[in-house]
Amino acid sequence: MPEQDSATLPGRLGDPDLTMPEDPRLDPRLAQLLANMPAHGMATAVPPVTEDSPYEECLDWVAGMEAMLASQHAAELAAMPAFPDVVSTIETIEGEEGYAIDLYIDEPRQTLGPRPCVVHMHGGGMAFTQAQAPGNQRWRKSMASQGLLVVGIQFRNSGGALGNHPFPAGLNDCASAVRWVHARRSQLQVSSLIITGESGGGNLVTASAIKANMEGWIEAIDGVFAIAPQIFGYYGSIPPELLSWRENEGYQGTLGMTRAMSRVYDPEHKHQHNPQAWPYQATPEVLRGLPPHIITNYELDLIRDDGVVYAKKLQAAGVAAFSRTIGGAIHVVDLAMPDLVPELFDETLSSIVGFARRMAERRV
Repeated sequence: MPEQDSATLPGRLGDPDLTMPEDPRLDPRLAQLLANMPAHGMATAVPPVTEDSPYEECLDWVAGMEAMLASQHAAELAAMPAFPDVVSTIETIEGEEGYAIDLYIDEPRQTLGPRPCVVHMHGGGMAFTQAQAPGNQRWRKSMASQGLLVVGIQFRNSGGALGNHPFPAGLNDCASAVRWVHARRSQLQVSSLIITGESGGGNLVTASAIKANMEGWIEAIDGVFAIAPQIFGYYGSIPPELLSWRENEGYQGTLGMTRAMSRVYDPEHKHQHNPQAWPYQATPEVLRGLPPHIITNYELDLIRDDGVVYAKKLQAAGVAAFSRTIGGAIHVVDLAMPDLVPELFDETLSSIVGFARRMAERRV
């Protein structure tokens, strides 16, 4: 059999020097946006980080990422639609360790009987951003506008403005919130309880399900909807099945950035193989008995194959799991740039609404 021509391989597998704007797979709208941006964009405000950066430098990088994202908040607020049919409140609960956890609750102004509930765990590599960031507000209110009760969690980040709280602090907060909602299904008129999150939040939703399964309270969760889940912890080596780590490395994320997030999340390097820290490490015994999963991935994303391979692991363990990959897309572009790719945003929204309603039907 003749050797495959390397030029036919996608991304940097075919051309190690390829950049994301040059990749022919990229959605033309994103290519045009990138072409109109300054050469280094806003990334110059973020301190450099390498695979060998010590913990303190990784914390500085997290702070820089958080500040860069915060600089976009005013524009995101200005672009946010009005949600006149959504009511928003804040509930503060006590977590496992006595820590006060703020829950941001969005729900339809008019409620006629039980409705699905979605518990949202925001992205940010488990390290930065907050539940009240404008993009997270818009996503929660968009789900609530479709008839869902939505609960956003301000969990403890492993770095950033809220302080440095390594694993398992944030995961424990998320588990406490899920159990709080589950214990109040009747009071809150909940027909199904779905957990969802993107990127680092995708780690936390899959890890919350694993934690629930291992601790014996998995009945609290009816379904898991993970978006670009960051579930493989990079400690210096990459398993061969994660081709996207070579194919798309350097497009948005680098190995240095992913190592910084894993170092901040696990400063003492104790949890590399812990499935509650990194669900990719879960064995069939840990996965067996989990509720249905939907996993969304993005073609040009560094961590695309984390979700693809994880879905196969779930299926092999007998879990109903479905994985999809959005062609031409970069990391969580539908939630990050809803006005640039509105059809992708609408499709993701309708997918999670449909999933939540189907899981409600399963409980009847």
